[in-house]
Amino acid sequence: MWAKIPEPYREMGSLEFSRYLVSEGKVATSPGVGFGVGGDGYVRLALIENEQRITQGVRALRKALPKL
Repeated sequence: MWAKIPEPYREMGSLEFSRYLVSEGKVATSPGVGFGVGGDGYVRLALIENEQRITQGVRALRKALPKL
């Protein structure tokens, strides 16, 4: 799934935002820039875990993204 980088974080670009999500949210993503020039405003997410782990990931993301 592709996700557009939220406005408060968009200036980071997809590579820096992906690194931020790994370090602060403990959630791995793929930066959109890795998929071509038009992908810089996006990150790619894959929800392949069980429901409990997905719920943990969502909580971690909410904590890591206080500007939303």
